[in-house]
Amino acid sequence: MNVKTFALGAAGIMLASCAPQKMTKNLNYPETKKIDHVDEYFGTKVQDSYRWLEDDRAENTKDWVQKEVAFTNDYLAKIPFREEIRAQLNDIWNYEKIGAPFKEGDFTYFYKNDGLQAQSVLYRTDKEGKTEVFLDPNKFSEKGTTSLAGVSFNKKGNLVAYSISEGGSDWNKIIIMNAITKKIIDETIIDVKFSGASWLGDQGFFYSSYDKPKGSELSAKTDTHKVYFHQLGTKQSNDQLVIGGENFKRRYMGVGVSDDERYQILSASEATNGNELYIKDLKKSKSDFIPVQKGYEFNTNFVDSKDDVIYALTDKDAPNKRLVRFNINQPDIWTDVIPQTENVLSISTGGGYLFARYMKDAVTSVKQFDYNGKLIRTIDLPGIGTAGGFSGKEKEKDLYFSFTNYITPGTIYKLHADTGKSEVYQKPKVKFNPEDFVSEQIFYTSKDGTKIPMMINYKKGLKLNGKNPTILYSYGGFNISLQPAFSVVNAIWMQNGGIYAVPNIRGGGEYGKKWHDAGTKMQKKNVFDDFIAAGEYLQNKGYTSKQFMALSGRSNGGLLVGATMTMRPDLAKVAFPGVGVLDMLRYNKFTAGAGWSYDYGTAEDSKEMFDYLKSYSPVHQVKKGVCYPSTMIITSDHDDRVVPAHSFKFGAELQEKQSCGNPILVRIESNAGHGAGRSTEQVIGENADILSFGLYEMGFKTLKK
Repeated sequence: MNVKTFALGAAGIMLASCAPQKMTKNLNYPETKKIDHVDEYFGTKVQDSYRWLEDDRAENTKDWVQKEVAFTNDYLAKIPFREEIRAQLNDIWNYEKIGAPFKEGDFTYFYKNDGLQAQSVLYRTDKEGKTEVFLDPNKFSEKGTTSLAGVSFNKKGNLVAYSISEGGSDWNKIIIMNAITKKIIDETIIDVKFSGASWLGDQGFFYSSYDKPKGSELSAKTDTHKVYFHQLGTKQSNDQLVIGGENFKRRYMGVGVSDDERYQILSASEATNGNELYIKDLKKSKSDFIPVQKGYEFNTNFVDSKDDVIYALTDKDAPNKRLVRFNINQPDIWTDVIPQTENVLSISTGGGYLFARYMKDAVTSVKQFDYNGKLIRTIDLPGIGTAGGFSGKEKEKDLYFSFTNYITPGTIYKLHADTGKSEVYQKPKVKFNPEDFVSEQIFYTSKDGTKIPMMINYKKGLKLNGKNPTILYSYGGFNISLQPAFSVVNAIWMQNGGIYAVPNIRGGGEYGKKWHDAGTKMQKKNVFDDFIAAGEYLQNKGYTSKQFMALSGRSNGGLLVGATMTMRPDLAKVAFPGVGVLDMLRYNKFTAGAGWSYDYGTAEDSKEMFDYLKSYSPVHQVKKGVCYPSTMIITSDHDDRVVPAHSFKFGAELQEKQSCGNPILVRIESNAGHGAGRSTEQVIGENADILSFGLYEMGFKTLKK
């Protein structure tokens, strides 16, 4: 589950004429057949009239998809300012974007997008200062829908294994290349999923995958991960199974190699939270994996090693995490290096130091330590926001970090590890002046009295008259934290009078493990209550009103929107459930969905869990006689993370039962997956459609320049 903020925006837009639209009651949706299919859970029968839409390979499903696409496109085409917005988005998007450099061997690498390129290009510069293209993903496919999913160099930097994703699928291919000559040197490794490539010297690399499913590659369940070692110059069919299968069955597994190439690290898990950790000492012949942590109660991850000493970040006995170390010969004796504090900790290494990034109320602070846990300094940041990076090789003293917030474009800084001094390395040339905007953090009270932080972002001079178009965006799950980050689309939205509000609701990781757990399983409704309370706060304080509010979220956030709009259809005028988990009784039947059970529980766990899931499952909570918000359900035909059947079934239910003229659209992107790797054209197209639909349904008739 990944989280990507999508929002509304366009360049140079002034909103005019906001009388409510006269909506047609009969929208003539495509006919969706109903079948008599019943499942039984603990004696309760559940009708699943649209079960047939789960078969993505069936001709009748494909035919339904084509009709829904045509219906959606026809509706959007009637919005008078849709193409104008698309053109303005293309214009505002067209600025150079450069990533932080990193060194591999004798070269310095960096990503760059000239502005509207479908995919960013990987460049490199040699010691003489000559720069050349290293990998150009735009040449992987005709429309830029094949993306570079990952790049892994060996320690010398002379070999590279890079992963590609076709059409956004989680199923990847690994291509092996001589990094010096840029020539492909081995056969392509196929059917790789949820894995990078971890090199062991010049011999080859470790990678993980599943057996190819017997059913649909895009929707069939995958639950037994296997780790292989690919020896260069050999066939993939001869790759050695390192661990996995019936003798060591785990849903997710990954093997890495320490920087000194002494240790082989295995992390194994059954869900998206909690892992086992095993370490093999490659210095010892015929050594086996040593268990460091067994069971799935805690999260413990390898950070670094120094001779016999291992450094790991853990939430064991530390809900906000601590950095520990132990001797490989005594893996059960842990000593704190950086103890737990009241703020959530994450760790990176570079230049021979440890960098501790703390999160307080979703905002970053950074402290630098030596490997004995001695504080060297607090890193001066450019402002209040989100800082990331601070990583590099041990001998590299020039490190890089990024800084951003909702009104500050992401800027890259160069930091000297020994002195702590930093300077601007790369600042994007975005047509945006942060001084004209406000980003305020408030705390509001949820249904049960819990205080929730929310960032509210808007242009200075905003009038609290209840008439400001507002996007309420959140996620609320999987220990994922929503920290402040700039988006050019959101910036333009604010520049033209819009409000972008992000509450840090429970289920996320903003306040550690306790905050996450407070939004899981039988406490999942806390997440929806927090979101609803955020919307009510914005309306009660005059920021906006129902007529001008849109609910937005993706993936688990799509569930958030789907559950909220069925619980409280009167909260907002517009809803955007994106690539959402919407059938809570069957989510665990597809691809890697069973791994989300830590957050959700499953309908098979108990009658109590089944009843609870059904009580908020969006697909099952659509009722006849209810007026739901104007809704654009967003999904993609290659989404093999949250399969599009969730969106199909939710859309069918809403189109059948909607009692008023608010339209229900299902927007289905072709050659795209869960979100990562989409082309710039696809991203702009989606935002143009979202913005057009949102404003139109809020009652805006024209765009006045």
